[in-house]
Parts: sequence; C-alpha cells; structure tokens
Amino acid sequence: MEIKKRIDESKLRKESEEKKIPMLEILFKKLAKDKKTNFTLFAVCPNSEAVLKAAIRAAKRADAPILFVATLNQVDIDGGYTGWTPKDLIRKIKEESYRIIYKGPIIVGVDHGGPWVKDRQTIEKWDLDSSMSWTKKSFEAAISAGYDIIHVDPTVDIYNPIKIETVVERTIELIYHSEIYRKAKKLKPISYEVGTEEVHGGLVDINVFKKFLDLLKEGLERKGLKGVWPIFVVAKVGTDLHTSNFSPETAKEVVSIAGKYGSYIKGHYTDFVNNLKGYVKSGVGAANVGPEFTVMEFEALAGLSQTEEELFKKNMISVKSNIMKILEKAVFESGRWKKWLMDGEKNFDNLKKDRKDWIVKTSSRYVWTNPEVKNSRNELYRNLNVNGIDGENIVLSNIEKAMDKYFRKFNLLDLNSELDN
Repeated sequence: MEIKKRIDESKLRKESEEKKIPMLEILFKKLAKDKKTNFTLFAVCPNSEAVLKAAIRAAKRADAPILFVATLNQVDIDGGYTGWTPKDLIRKIKEESYRIIYKGPIIVGVDHGGPWVKDRQTIEKWDLDSSMSWTKKSFEAAISAGYDIIHVDPTVDIYNPIKIETVVERTIELIYHSEIYRKAKKLKPISYEVGTEEVHGGLVDINVFKKFLDLLKEGLERKGLKGVWPIFVVAKVGTDLHTSNFSPETAKEVVSIAGKYGSYIKGHYTDFVNNLKGYVKSGVGAANVGPEFTVMEFEALAGLSQTEEELFKKNMISVKSNIMKILEKAVFESGRWKKWLMDGEKNFDNLKKDRKDWIVKTSSRYVWTNPEVKNSRNELYRNLNVNGIDGENIVLSNIEKAMDKYFRKFNLLDLNSELDN
C-alpha cells in the first residue's frame, strides 16, 4: 500500500520565509500544479470558539487546508464580540490544532478591514480620520500577531456616497501603511485581498470592476508597491445575506478579468448557497462562510435544550439551564439585532415569528460570550453530561456537518497529501 506524505504548515512557512513570498501564494502555486482539478479554498469566519474548534476538526478529517477570516467586529484590538484580540485568535488556533494533532496549513486573515466596518464606529458616527486610524492600528496588530492576509475594504462611508476613486485611494493608503509597518518590524510578507460585493453599483458593474483594478495597479506602482498585488479580489457573484443563488456566468466573467491582473476571485456570503460546485467550475479561488455556522450552533443548542427539558420532566435533573430564553434575552439587550432589520421593521416584539427566529439565530454570535449565556450553556452541558450525553461534541459535530460539504464540493479532500507530491 502506498503511503501518502502530507505537507504540514511548518514546511510551507519555512519555504515562504526562504523565498520571501507570502504563505498563501506558496500554497496556491503548489495547488495549481495539478491543472486537471480545480478547487476553491474554504474560508471560515471564526465567530465563536465552537466554530473555530469545528473548523480545525473538519479540516483534519478532510486532510485539507483551512482559512480563517475574522472581521473587526469579531476579533480586534478591543476584543471584538468574541473577546479575542488578533494574538488571542492565533493562540486559540494553535492550541486547538496542537490538541487534535492537525499539522495542515491554516491561513489566518482579516475580513472586511476598513473605516466604519466596525458597528461601533457607525453607531457612534466616527469621523474619517478616527476610523482610518483605528483600522491601521487593527492591521498592525494583525500583522504583529502573525496573520497571513488582510482584506482591505474601505467601501463604507457613512457621510458621503462612495466613489470608486475614493475606494482605490483609501485601499492604497491602508496597504501602504501596512507594508511600511511590516517592513519596519521585519515581519513576514503577507497577502492582500481587496474589493467588496457591497458597493452599490460598484464592483458589481464589470466596467467599474475593471476600472478599480486599473486604478489600483497604477496607484500601487506610484507608491513604490509594484511588487504588492492582491491575491484575492472580492466581487459579487449573485449571493448576499438573503440570497443563496450563485451566478456561474457572472463568476466566470469576473474570474477571467481578475486572472488577467494576476488575482483570484473571492466569494463572500457563501452561506447556504445551492450550487457550491459552481464555484469550482467557475474558477473562484476562495469563498467565505460565517452566519451559516452560527445557525448550526444555535440549532444544535436548541435541540439539546429540548433534550434537557425531557430530562427535567423525568426528574433526571433538578434545575434547567433555560438557555434559549437567556439567549434570546441577551440578543435583544445587545441591540445588535437592529442592523438586520428590513424596511418597515422597527420593534423586535412586533416582528413575525419567522423573522424573529432568523434574527435571534443570526445575532446569537454576538452574545455567545455574554456571562449569562456562557453560564447557562455550561449548565446545559453539565445537565447532559451527568446523563451520559456529550453536549459540546454534539454542537461541534452539527457545525462540522455543515462544513464537510464545503470541503467536499470545493474539491479540497486530501489536498494536503497532494501538496507534497
């Protein structure tokens, strides 16, 4: 029987250091050697500790690389809603990968880094200078912590309609700052991701898409950054938070355009998408998934709560955790559910049941670290454990089940073995 060798992360990082090429680019070059099989890298938003653990477990089982892409709302210098700084995230990932003995490539990056992408800055109406200054400090912390890629996304402006020229100008400013900081600290080279699917009429429009890339190339060269070019460009491929219809035709067009500039397309809002194989067939380089795993975590806990109720009725436990009530209360009191309201929706209590359920599920990631929620979750697990039920493993398995399909449909199974052939 032939024993396959498996590439581990340390080998890739050593090669990256020797060649002074970002690790993500080394990874893509190795994967691209096999032209017969396309692939799409799977990027997970680490919006909870359970999601982080599940992703590494799933990656080990798939024998595949995994990307973590954390928004500044999730992980930042202020702790974000996970309570993690960039250093904390890196430490958590290392601890879990060591614990389960997963040595495959793990890429870590910032997702949607730019002014006003943090909810706090929008709610408190920060000015541009303050928002850009915070973003730069966030990038510095990410680079120092050992992140591999930064998504530079200055496409939000709460005061003025955003122009593509402004997006380019701020993108260059943030990349330039990051490179100056990285070189001054003599830190490893990193990759960049640019663009967004959320510019109204912006990068959705093919002509504006091309204009963005042309202006970015010219601007980076003027700044002496000719050797710095984004590995990923984000473009709308038919999906958003409320739409799961991937458009292969649009994807193929933007993939072709980005490829001429030396970049791959990155898809966002890949949660619950119907045609996942279309990403691979269209040549999309990577795709982000986040809210879906929050829903999986929530639904697993809801199921365990029902099991706990049955145990209580049978007098097999004396006190219930009441986790679902506590969770909904914490979501409401956080106020963060308001960002998901649609036109005409104002009062939480007056929402239709399906909308309220969706908002609570989607917003639960903001309150997993709430002390009351954490205590009730621990009590739920204790009540189950004394009755021979491993609640945490059930939650992780439910999240992993959702992740498994991405590794499979994106043609990622056993890629760690192929990397060393």
